[in-house]
This record gives sequence, structure tokens and C-alpha cells, in this order.
Amino acid sequence: MAGWTVGKKVLATALGMGATGGAGLYVALDESVKADLTLHPPKLPWSHKGPIDSFDHASIRRGYQVYKQVCAACHSLKYIPYRHFVDVFMTEDEAKEEAAEVMVRDGPNDIGEMFDRPGKLTEYLPMPFPNSAAAAYANNGAVPPDLSLMVLARHGGEDYLYHLLNGYCDPPEGVELGEGQHFNPYFPGGAIGMAPPLYTDIIEYEDGTPATQSQLAKDVITFLSWTAMPEHDERKKFGMKAMLVLIPFTALCYYKKRQYWSLLKSGKYVYNPKKY
Repeated sequence: MAGWTVGKKVLATALGMGATGGAGLYVALDESVKADLTLHPPKLPWSHKGPIDSFDHASIRRGYQVYKQVCAACHSLKYIPYRHFVDVFMTEDEAKEEAAEVMVRDGPNDIGEMFDRPGKLTEYLPMPFPNSAAAAYANNGAVPPDLSLMVLARHGGEDYLYHLLNGYCDPPEGVELGEGQHFNPYFPGGAIGMAPPLYTDIIEYEDGTPATQSQLAKDVITFLSWTAMPEHDERKKFGMKAMLVLIPFTALCYYKKRQYWSLLKSGKYVYNPKKY
């Protein structure tokens, strides 16, 4: 290009910029017309989302029942111990009975052998599979994720999980699913390995609440919100107490600030040069 004239250089530059812009426009148009099979979950009015709202503890108890009877077969809650249940949705005796249902490997004993014993409050909820390889083998190669922090781990939180549990449907024309896959428009990509887990009356609630599919989803997600944020209620209580102290303190500080600075802000200084 050293021997090119100024006109040729300008023309070459213009052609290069045009080609680059055209390629960018083509990519943008191509992406814009592609069918997006992933739906964004609409927002729902969760009862604990307000600034001073607490969890529905009856719903947490029902949600634990849903998790125990439906979800625990595949998904773990490895960060949640039974002692967290106490005074949240169970009494201490109920939590002890719940923990005692699980046999825990312990030992060695006096003769050096391992033994099984009933669980205690300090035990964590049991894992459904002994290891990841066993979990993948039982689920067509996919390891079911732990649900302890799932509400915080997914974009959309409770809304995403609720619509995911209720969003199973037939795939649209042209979408082919692999063996053991199901179509859910709220799952990224649409193809999900988990079969629809909830159906109306799949379980019977202890308190007599009608076990509709939407009610089951709402309760188990409320329970998972609590597992992800067990300090939720205490945090809001502390925030309310802090506001009761900080609001009067802020008003007092503002009053003292106006008092101390009023002299400087309202004073008038005049310079009278000395005349000779």
C-alpha cells in the first residue's frame, strides 16, 4: 500500500469499515431472529418478600414434607442440619424424632467395629446417593444439584423455580429431545433431564391443606428459600430494631448540625478597608 494514492487508501479504508459493519449487522440480525426457547419467569407476590415480612412457617413445614417425600430421592440438602428445624417449623422433640429416623454410620466401638446409630440434632440431612458417580449413574449421567442454596444460585430465584416446576409441556415443532429428556421452556435450552416431579394429590398434607400442584410448588420453594436464608427473619427483626434507633439518632444529628453551623451560615462578614 506504500505506492497507493490517497484516494485508493481512503477507498480501501471505507471498504474495510463497510465490510466490518456489514458482518456485525449480519450477526446481530441473525441472533435477533433466532427463536428463544427459554422463557423469563414472571414475578410472583411471595409473602416473605416485603421489607418487614417474615416467612410463612406453616408453608415451610409443608414444604419440608414435599421435599422429604418427593425431592429427597434425588436432591440433597447437605448444608442443613436438623437442629435448624427447632423453633422454625418443628419443636425440639419433633426435630429429634425426625433426625432419629436416619441411621448414621459411626464408630469404631469398644471392639473396633463400625456401627449404625440413630441420628442426632447435630446431623446434617442425609445424601440420596453415596457419591457423584452413583448419582450420575442413576440419573442418565446427570448429577442432581444440591438444593441448599438453589434459590440464591439461579437467576430469578423463587420465581424461576416455581415456573420451572409448573412449566413442563410438549416440545414445539422442530425441537427434538434426547432419551430421558423433557421439555420445559423455563429451563435454559428447553431440554431438562428431570421428569415432572409434582402432581396434584401426590402427597397428603398433615394439616389438611389441599395438595394441588401449585400449592406443592409454592410450599417446597418457600422451604428452599428458608434453607438458603435461614437468618431471613432474624435479619429483618434486627433491621427494624436498628431503624428504631437510627431514625431518632439521625434526626438529633441533623438538629445539632444545624445548631452548630447556623452561626457561620447566617453570619455576615464585611470588610471595611482603612482609609488614610
